[in-house]
Amino acid sequence: MDREEPALKRVITLPLLVLYGLGVSIGAGIYVLIGEAAAQAGFYTPLSFLLASVVMLFIASSFAELSGRLPKSAGEAVYVKAGLRSETLALLTGAIVLISATVSAAAITVGGVGYLLELFSAPKLAMIFGVVLLMGGIAAWGVKQSVIFAAVFTVLEVAGLLVIIGAGFWNQPDILTRLPEIMPAWGDTAAFSAIFTTSLIAFFAFIGFDNIVNLVEETKEPARVIPRAIYITLAITTVLYFLVSTIAVFSVPLEDLAASSAPVRLLFERLTNSSPLSITLIAVIATLNGIVLQIIMAARVLYGMANTGSIPAVFGKIHPKTGTPLLSTALITIIIIALAALFPIGALAAFTSQMILIVFTLTNLALISLKIRRVPAPEGIYTVGIWQPILGTIGCLALLIGPYLI
Repeated sequence: MDREEPALKRVITLPLLVLYGLGVSIGAGIYVLIGEAAAQAGFYTPLSFLLASVVMLFIASSFAELSGRLPKSAGEAVYVKAGLRSETLALLTGAIVLISATVSAAAITVGGVGYLLELFSAPKLAMIFGVVLLMGGIAAWGVKQSVIFAAVFTVLEVAGLLVIIGAGFWNQPDILTRLPEIMPAWGDTAAFSAIFTTSLIAFFAFIGFDNIVNLVEETKEPARVIPRAIYITLAITTVLYFLVSTIAVFSVPLEDLAASSAPVRLLFERLTNSSPLSITLIAVIATLNGIVLQIIMAARVLYGMANTGSIPAVFGKIHPKTGTPLLSTALITIIIIALAALFPIGALAAFTSQMILIVFTLTNLALISLKIRRVPAPEGIYTVGIWQPILGTIGCLALLIGPYLI
């Protein structure tokens, strides 16, 4: 009699799933990229984050429905295969998701090492190698342990941002009344161009909610929990990013913000006039957290693709003790180390955003196709109107192509 193959276990609840999404987004986002965004959009940086969040809202709606229609790991590839009825596009989608996840983790690694080098004197390459290897080990340990570890880190990184927001309002109580200052004049085409082009980098900061769907096979009551987790994650990140970026451009000279390799550390120091050690440690935690979560997600995509026959079955093997896909996790860890060692953070972030926008475009088109063909949705799942994936597709294409037309 054949032994039953080990499978993924349903151990993740709504709070853990929201903290997972926040951990990916925040670790990949504001702690690392606010300086890069300020270098491009200057005083209008908060509007770039806001524009990116609006596009993300329509994309999130599509993912919320598709996660119920097709509750499988390697979500995006499965969605495209079912919606567009193309094995080739599905394989391409899975490959892009894998590439973007590993490149994203490499970008977070570069940002995290920038903060670590503020604390320790060590060769940059050795720091990259050690950090990613340790995070890969945590990801391989077990999904529940990994997500609980990440949840604790996420609480700390959100707390760090709340401290900055509180200090910003303490120093500038009139900050909300000054919001019209970040609005460009209607005829200022240069300002709107900067906002639009910077939104591609800001978009990177919101990548994370989509990772939630790749834990669908490990989530309790996924049809109910996953849509809620997606929307809660997006709402919290939008509020945090807008407030922190607004406080940053009002509190720190833009040239200093743009030049800093540890921009949140600089912001904390200027706002509180105290030692930046605590916020530096939190920033390190945020970036380490982001690396762990991206490794988890990318390994689940490999696992899902192996189980659908798109790649060799060996990548779908689950270790009986850890309950994780060890070979997939190891491969992703090695690739992240190589990318982080070779490329700067700005290039990595922009490339990730472009790749993810292609995936999101195909995913929205998949849902549009399912609705046009009137493929019935399972009873009781969350559904959206066809206009939402249509607007999501338009928003993705605008961000993807727009910067080249301006």
